[in-house]
Amino acid sequence: MRWVPTFRGVIDRRILVNFAIEPQVLDPVLPDRFRPRTVDGPAGERAIGGICCIRLTAMRPRGLPAAVGVTSENAAHRIGVEWEGDDGETRSGVYVPRRDTSSRLNSVFGSRSFGRHYHADFAVTEDADRYRLHMRNDDHDVTVEVDAMETDGLPDGSVFPDVGAASAYHECGAVGYCPTPTGDRLAGVELATDEWHVEPLSVESVRASFFEQFPEDAVTFDNALLMCDIGHEWQPRRSFTVERPTRPGR
Repeated sequence: MRWVPTFRGVIDRRILVNFAIEPQVLDPVLPDRFRPRTVDGPAGERAIGGICCIRLTAMRPRGLPAAVGVTSENAAHRIGVEWEGDDGETRSGVYVPRRDTSSRLNSVFGSRSFGRHYHADFAVTEDADRYRLHMRNDDHDVTVEVDAMETDGLPDGSVFPDVGAASAYHECGAVGYCPTPTGDRLAGVELATDEWHVEPLSVESVRASFFEQFPEDAVTFDNALLMCDIGHEWQPRRSFTVERPTRPGR
């Protein structure tokens, strides 16, 4: 197993756009090890998937000064999952079928260390309490668009009763697994934050082409959350071999 350093930096801005998904439609996407981590909402049991749109600043191997760190925009497509650990205990985290980054360095080094990173172009506008983001990958076949503004609570009909419940769900999803470029292994990484605090966002419009592969009535926008200015580390975790090769996220 290749040694991978821990990386230190700042989450300058993180938007979590979340969809409620009928669990059974995720079977073709999830590796055999995982099952959806569901929430019992008003319309029944739902899985949670979405996109983490995150700007990272001062990113560098832990121990180096912040001045040498780099800044990048990134998007991770995520699905909340559970699995059984070697000790038989249930673990929770996220399966990340696809990561995109504005950084050419991240797309090369990240792919070797934390799972495949595709290069993409990002356009981001932040105006007071409003956030607009557009991402399109180099092949022009994966797109993310978000237009959101700060608000006081979750939308009516959310699977979560309140912001605290939504926050707790995502805080338990700190460990993520992403396919390696060969698709036969899952690289693990844990996001360890210095603190955890989220605020709700009201979404004016959203598009995530990855989730359009599922039946339209099986995927519903649920909520969006915002995190800002939080110190953090990306800590490598054990990787796994997968029996069923994973396909690239589209």
